[in-house]
Amino acid sequence: MRTLIATDAWHPQVNGVVRTLTSLARAAANLGTQIEFLTPDGFPSFGVPTYPGLRVAWPNRREIARRIDAASPDAIHVATEGPIGWAVRAYCLRNKLPFTTSYTTRFPEYVAVRTGIPAAVGYAVLRQFHNAGAVTMVATNSLKQDLAARGFRKLGFWTRGVDTELFRPDEPALLDLPRPIFMTVGRVAVEKNLDAFLSLDLPGSIAVIGDGPQKAELERRYPKVHFLGEKKGKDLASHVAAADVFVFPSLTDTFGVVQLEALACGVPVAAFPVTGPKDVIADRPIGALDNDLRSACLRALGMSREACRAFALEHSWESSARQFIGNLAALQPSRPLRPAQVVAKRSPAHG
Repeated sequence: MRTLIATDAWHPQVNGVVRTLTSLARAAANLGTQIEFLTPDGFPSFGVPTYPGLRVAWPNRREIARRIDAASPDAIHVATEGPIGWAVRAYCLRNKLPFTTSYTTRFPEYVAVRTGIPAAVGYAVLRQFHNAGAVTMVATNSLKQDLAARGFRKLGFWTRGVDTELFRPDEPALLDLPRPIFMTVGRVAVEKNLDAFLSLDLPGSIAVIGDGPQKAELERRYPKVHFLGEKKGKDLASHVAAADVFVFPSLTDTFGVVQLEALACGVPVAAFPVTGPKDVIADRPIGALDNDLRSACLRALGMSREACRAFALEHSWESSARQFIGNLAALQPSRPLRPAQVVAKRSPAHG
């Protein structure tokens, strides 16, 4: 099966969506599914004033059609709700082609934090976006329940996985920092709620891995915090393995792949009891959830690193890919989807 995934988030961005899609493609290939990506590469881009440093593609309708035609996919999946996602969605609707979507980021809350626009407005827009698809894939049961209550239809599960060969506990970086080390990883931006973590009075050291528009400000405000910069691959994995507790302060992430990565490194998680942590950690002895984040951090210190690793080993990318591929069956009630064949029957004026 050939599958085309449309995404606004792509390299060189470093975030959970990009890592998820890249890992999905590798795992799906082993299951006989070839995944190609329709990304912002090659399109003009513009900056977003409320998201410093972020560039957004400006897709051309004819080029979108050409790329889908060239890919000749059996299935189309729209992974993000940015300009690329909207353009591919519009293409599918014009050509009466079914497609799936995934809800990976709580954009209404992000926009509300940045601009003050009520989240209800954002949910109305996203409800329209996703309900046009055959299936909207979500990572957790709590998110599914939340979206269903907001009027989202045709919801299906697509859980996340972790590369347990890359993220492992036996090769930690040698960090010359006082113990215990409380660490977080991710984009250093206001929507990640880092203040809730960095302002805590904790023993040992607080460390942040990542880059983003709020980094310079937070470095000024929290001079005792260790900002270690952006890390990738084995370097990232070894730094995570060096932590004593992984702290996930976000209130708006729908899952948080970094939680699984930390657990694979044998590092227990401390977080708020919100969507994502509630589904990954729940009441398992691999982390602590509390509205008092400091209390969660201190309780997590006593968790078994072996139990964290064992839990992560049960969450492979192969299992995640099987779920994703299973959801694509909604696009094929009788025969494989071939957008290229449909486009070929249309006149150039409709390209």
